[in-house]
Amino acid sequence: MNITCILIDDEKLARDLLKEFLEDYPEIEIIQECSKGTEAIEAIDEHQPDLIFLDVQMPGMDGFEVLKNIDHRPYVIFSTAYDQYAIQAFEENAIDYLLKPLDRERFSKAIERVKKQLQNQPNNVDKLVQLLTAQDGSKFSSHLFVQKSDKYLNLPITDILHLEASGDYTIISTNDDQFLSSSGIGKLEDKLDPTIFIRVHRSTIINIRHLKEIEKHFNGGLIVKMDNGKSFNVSRTYAKEIRKKVV
Repeated sequence: MNITCILIDDEKLARDLLKEFLEDYPEIEIIQECSKGTEAIEAIDEHQPDLIFLDVQMPGMDGFEVLKNIDHRPYVIFSTAYDQYAIQAFEENAIDYLLKPLDRERFSKAIERVKKQLQNQPNNVDKLVQLLTAQDGSKFSSHLFVQKSDKYLNLPITDILHLEASGDYTIISTNDDQFLSSSGIGKLEDKLDPTIFIRVHRSTIINIRHLKEIEKHFNGGLIVKMDNGKSFNVSRTYAKEIRKKVV
């Protein structure tokens, strides 16, 4: 089993100690080190590691803020000199929480937890879904795999009526159901054909095949009304795309 990981800590000595401990685990490959939260966000979404070691307290942006701003969701082992963050860490679904100074035996237990989790998901669901949704000759997806309870459902793109940002998540609506995606709305937009799905607001994307009518607001703005009865205000930034459809 090969496990990719990124070390995120503003202290070089802390990163060096992690590297020393990880020498006992040749199956774990360190693909990058980061000393800042902003650097970590970019690295995580670019390299999509299986695991990150994440310091809680860093200047500028702490570890929890890093998790709120990433699209890719790796396994997380927090490390910090303070134990008051433990509850918040596990609320973020962390695999483990290590107190500094790190203890080799405690570190070993954390690694075993990660390996056990990965062994329970041998097919790597995220990579499988990515392969299944890839289309020959097109960069746009024809299907998305959306989570419902403990299953991933195959959702045809044509069934989607609209997408709405909800914090770090996205609500995907069909005529019959709603699904909560952990991907940000911007990342999902990249998967959608822009001739069918258009953004009407920073937080809203609609399927124009399910657009019933466009209403002019008294202040000159526009409101789109979907065939499921839902209405959305069109922000000025995106209004020109709507007006292009008017003949």
